[in-house]
Amino acid sequence: MLRIRRDLVDEIVAHARRDHPDEACGMIAGPEGSDRPERYLPMINAARSPTFYQLDSMEQIKLHREMEANGEVPVVVYHSHTATEAYPSRTDVSIAGEPEAHYVLVSTRDPDTHEFRSYRIVDEVVTEEPVEIID
Repeated sequence: MLRIRRDLVDEIVAHARRDHPDEACGMIAGPEGSDRPERYLPMINAARSPTFYQLDSMEQIKLHREMEANGEVPVVVYHSHTATEAYPSRTDVSIAGEPEAHYVLVSTRDPDTHEFRSYRIVDEVVTEEPVEIID
């Protein structure tokens, strides 16, 4: 189960809306070993695409070094889908490289609402998990 603060959910959704019609992406870091998302880290979609996201490699290296120095890990890896449901595509599954992370997808296909779902992706097996939003 993903337990995540409402303010972090709001940040992810706002980022997805801002970058629409392109996919948005980023991470939320948390203390190593805690499974507690705490620090919001929006990233640039280097692909600048409505159907694909690619983390900027230099930005990703910088953030991983920063997290390591702070004793943090990527607890959540998120991105948006702009025209489809919030479910990992084959490409999303193939590039999922953080087996301990929660993979959050937000769909912005409906301008009046959004879907917010979380998955574990390990060895290309996708398992949806419940999300508890806490205040």
